[in-house]
Amino acid sequence: MTSGCECGAESWKTRRRTLNSASEVQQMADQATIETKLLIIGAGPAGYTAGIYAARANLAPVIVAGLQPGGQLTITTDVENYPGFADVIQGPWLMEQMRAQAEHVGTRIEYDIITEIDLAARPFTARGDSGTLYRAEAVVIATGAQARWLGLPSEQQYQGAGVSACATCDGFFYRGREVAVVGGGNTAVEEALYLTNHATKVTLIHRRDSLRAEKILQDRLFAHPKIEVIWDHTVEEITGEGSPAVVTGARLRNVKTGVERSIAVDGVFIAIGHDPATSLFRGKIEMDDEGYIRTIPGTAQTSVPGVFAAGDVQDRTYRQAVTAAGTGCMAALEAEKFLAHHAQIEQQAA
Repeated sequence: MTSGCECGAESWKTRRRTLNSASEVQQMADQATIETKLLIIGAGPAGYTAGIYAARANLAPVIVAGLQPGGQLTITTDVENYPGFADVIQGPWLMEQMRAQAEHVGTRIEYDIITEIDLAARPFTARGDSGTLYRAEAVVIATGAQARWLGLPSEQQYQGAGVSACATCDGFFYRGREVAVVGGGNTAVEEALYLTNHATKVTLIHRRDSLRAEKILQDRLFAHPKIEVIWDHTVEEITGEGSPAVVTGARLRNVKTGVERSIAVDGVFIAIGHDPATSLFRGKIEMDDEGYIRTIPGTAQTSVPGVFAAGDVQDRTYRQAVTAAGTGCMAALEAEKFLAHHAQIEQQAA
């Protein structure tokens, strides 16, 4: 499940406040240059895993953690599907373990935000919000993606207590219960169908009178006995009760008549899409129409030699911590081979 915790972001803010309180330290940072064989941008499962593998390959990697060190798992409470843990674990704890492991094997972590990057030629250069200049022979982009939310105060209030943006992650917690899915595209329909494996009833709420999802998915949705569709409605509020409070329902509004109604559900899944964190790289690397970084199939290699992408920033399908970690491993191994190959070429040319 997801929660409203902003542990990663707060950790970064705390470090930045400490830095900003000492002007002389800030002035030094403004002039700093960090050189590395491998620069990893992002500190989620993909970034930390890339750091672990790269450090073990003696690449002396540097991770720039970004605004939310730990990624989406820092706003996740119970994690039950990460291999190796028989009991439920906490997302922030898992990310802290990954961070500690990455540092233990030699990864350097900088609590900074990359604001500029030049991928036109090696060595690649990037500028941090701190003023630090990063220079690297190879780069792993692991900046992740964020779920789109409705923007309701109640939505944020109940994250981790009945509100989620990932049926695969959290559907298991709703065995024998009733849930709602908000959205009308492929993701919403796929989430609704998946949730029928656990829930007794799934209500799909859509603001229009038709779905955008593929016809074959719509056919499966309409034929499923556990699924009900509520057309022409938006979610105005997610309601709950208890101590600690948990979701008990949702208040809906008909967009055509303005009439409101309430439904009783135990969970609300928001499925209105994701936004990859790729604005920094726009025009510098090949992306798809939704802004996800394109990689050569079966690899982490992007359209720029020496630049690799891992995790949700290049994954519009699975978006799981374990798949992000896997691609982080791929990116580090491929970066190692890339650097070794180019070192050999440079040595032969010398």
